[in-house]
Amino acid sequence: MQGKLIVFEGVEGSGKTTQLQRSQAWLLDSLYKPLQAQGYISHLVVTRQPGGTELGQSIRQLLLHPTQSPIQDRAELLLYAADRAQHVEELLKPQLEQGALILCDRYTDSTVAYQGYGRGLDLNLIDQLNQVATGGLDSNLTLWFDLDVEQGLARTRLRGSADRIEQDSLAFHQRVQQGFRELASAHPNRIVRIDASHSETEVSEQVQAVLQQWLMQWYPALLRHS
Repeated sequence: MQGKLIVFEGVEGSGKTTQLQRSQAWLLDSLYKPLQAQGYISHLVVTRQPGGTELGQSIRQLLLHPTQSPIQDRAELLLYAADRAQHVEELLKPQLEQGALILCDRYTDSTVAYQGYGRGLDLNLIDQLNQVATGGLDSNLTLWFDLDVEQGLARTRLRGSADRIEQDSLAFHQRVQQGFRELASAHPNRIVRIDASHSETEVSEQVQAVLQQWLMQWYPALLRHS
């Protein structure tokens, strides 16, 4: 039994975290029991980067709510890499080996988009760091929630206080969005675009359709239970 890693990606305010939670509830209500009964998965795991481990929670606090002097771009990159390395070894790989279906809020594409395109750091360096941090573990499926940057930032403002990344410039977030676009174009085999401009319910319907399609490709016997 080998698990699957499904990643939720997107710019600030794209709704990816909400949709991850809704996807968890939908899976538990609809496909989880057939998947488990057929022996395809052992359990369902929900996690995030940064912050999916105890060490990662401390790193997340440093990255998003720092109290010290401004974080330099390369230091920021290395903190994300440290969080990812810990997360992969402590949680992702062991859970996948046990047969878990993992829903993860952000992964390697965020580092490429935010630190590569957003900060302008060397993309080859980021690729090397991602390889070191993940040990070569890629997502099986990445859902990219595509939303206009200004619309997304407006959504974050409705939540109240903004974290360090959300407070960055509009130009920065536009570069991040361009990064996600180019990643989706370069990796159509694993990145699926979700139009996040619609209502929460309509976006959920898109996500559920994609998840059902991919799960049935991975586990054909699900066709008998759908």
